[in-house]
Amino acid sequence: MAEGSPDRGSSGTKRSSVSSGGRSRNRKEFLRKFVDGENLTAKLGDWFSAISENSAHRTDIFETPFDLTEIQKFDYALEGVSFQQLIRMPNAVYASTSDAVEATAYLAVEDFLHASAKGLWKAFWSEVGPFPFSVACLHSASLKFYPAEKAIASGKVGELCATALMLKNTRHSHGKWDHILTLALLRPNIRNLAIDSDRQPSLSVVGEALFFALRVLLSRSLSRSNVLHNSNSVFVVLADSQYGGVIKLEGDVTNLDCDMNNVYESAAEWIKGHSQVAVSSIDRIWNKLGNANWGDIGTLQVLLATFQSIVQFAGMPKYSVDDLAADHGPRLQIRRTERKLEDARVNGNGLFQFQQHSVSPEIVEVQEESKEVIKLEAGSVLWLEDSDWQRGFQINEVLSDGELPLYSATSLEEPGRSLFLYVGSHPSQLEPALEDMKLWYQVQRQTKILNLMKQRGLSSKYLPELVASGRIIHPGKCWKPSSGGNCDHPWCGTPIIVTSPVGELVTDLISDGRFGSEEALRCCHDCLSALSTASSAGIRHGDIRPENVIRVSSGVRYPYYVLIGWGHAVLEERDRPVMNLHFSSTYALQEGRLCSASDAESLIYLLYFTSSGAVPDLDSVEGALQWREASWSRRLIQQKLGDISAVLKAFADYVDSLCGTPYTMDYEIWLRRMRRSLNEEDHGKEVE
Repeated sequence: MAEGSPDRGSSGTKRSSVSSGGRSRNRKEFLRKFVDGENLTAKLGDWFSAISENSAHRTDIFETPFDLTEIQKFDYALEGVSFQQLIRMPNAVYASTSDAVEATAYLAVEDFLHASAKGLWKAFWSEVGPFPFSVACLHSASLKFYPAEKAIASGKVGELCATALMLKNTRHSHGKWDHILTLALLRPNIRNLAIDSDRQPSLSVVGEALFFALRVLLSRSLSRSNVLHNSNSVFVVLADSQYGGVIKLEGDVTNLDCDMNNVYESAAEWIKGHSQVAVSSIDRIWNKLGNANWGDIGTLQVLLATFQSIVQFAGMPKYSVDDLAADHGPRLQIRRTERKLEDARVNGNGLFQFQQHSVSPEIVEVQEESKEVIKLEAGSVLWLEDSDWQRGFQINEVLSDGELPLYSATSLEEPGRSLFLYVGSHPSQLEPALEDMKLWYQVQRQTKILNLMKQRGLSSKYLPELVASGRIIHPGKCWKPSSGGNCDHPWCGTPIIVTSPVGELVTDLISDGRFGSEEALRCCHDCLSALSTASSAGIRHGDIRPENVIRVSSGVRYPYYVLIGWGHAVLEERDRPVMNLHFSSTYALQEGRLCSASDAESLIYLLYFTSSGAVPDLDSVEGALQWREASWSRRLIQQKLGDISAVLKAFADYVDSLCGTPYTMDYEIWLRRMRRSLNEEDHGKEVE
């Protein structure tokens, strides 16, 4: 029996391989016969009628590929991204009346797809380096791809049936179907072919799009290339001279029953039973002058489809949509500053009061409205809406990190647990003041960073823990509209973040004379441990200063330090750290970016200033850089830290040698040395 087992296993593997190879050959033969889109459309007629009747009570027959929130976030991410269209789409009045106009339309579609993909590639993947995609038109008879110019020159414009965005491949001049990212079908009167008022296309258009989409999926399933990250979905763009939309087909073609005697019936059955079809609304893409409306919803749908198609081949982008969209608020602030909107002065409530100008009698003075400001005092109770449930917190003490309010609170569910509570600015302030931008980083962005740490499994007692985040539930009835947004109450929608643990700010310890040499070494070890944990997930703090370090002593046997204030954390190369003349690293001041040792260098400055008590008067970046150069070259920093501990002096030398270099920090060796100096080795290793 034992000797027979390997043979049976080998035989089973062989049969599986043969079966898999047979299915692959069947799909290849199936694809060779699958060449007529009209036959497929005819087989889908009953299915289309049935779902139309079942969806009579809905505005859309099919599900949409993107919801409005997703499109809006993508719109925010694309702010500042430039797209260029070289050839205009012919005016609708003259569309499809001559070969010349039709030729120009195909050139315009090619340019539109190329400009879309290139703009997205530079914004999300790589600003430098080669562009890996190309565009070409599909010949209806040969099903091969040619540049539009070549088809026009040979007089074959009437034989073109689609335009493809595909991977560049110098070895295959006519293109490969498995290298197609997305297809665009240029058809006259797409808008008029939409059914009634729901603005979704008719069966003839949907059927043709599904035909091309299924051919792409079949070709990908037969591909030997390893460039695809996801081969189970494909987008097809529908367009005429003004309007357009997107169709998405998703499904596993290995479930396709390849009946060679009835190819189109088999394809139709697979679409009905094994796929998901999503169809967007038909909206305007080009204006009447033929220029693309890059910021309109119709174009955004096509751009989002193109973006997701690129992800299938190139993988996740270097800069995510969430990261770029998160800069929407700061960009508004920059825009406001650049335009010098000095007409708006900030009043005591953080609201804008516009002055009347004598040059225009139509502009009248707007009286300041009486707005209720969020004032929290000890004993106040604040309710927070977190996902689908509510949590209450009682304010115990009003603190400050030196610039913004910070509250010590307890949860009504766990009265014995102390927490930090931060309150952001009201979301209606679309062009926030500087203070509101600081609140945005303290609340909204810090929420994002702490959530990211939780998602990536980062756990350390030296890092803050996100306890809750959400919106304030204000007193009285909320008249928030059902479509979303906030009501008129000044508290409605204000964001809150609650973190743990609670401790004393290092600034308070220094002012009370309670930050001695042993505390400095303990602080360095604990903050370095926090940086080590965060850096394992590619997160750097970027804003280390005494106000962002707390000492936790309540309820613990051995006090320890926690690095807080992660709102300015650097996740990607495009992120910019805080510029602080006293605590920023040399590389941050020079380049506006962080190197691997930047956070450690900022930690050195924190220890140096807190232990020496001598804080230089720095009023410019040049002055700050000169002070750093002189202090490091004369070894003033190393000498001062050497008075505290020999290991801190050695650590300062190590950080100095790494500053501005591409070499990574070796956190573990220094954490071991500091633990040894703190006599912690006898207590065993800490579990973080």
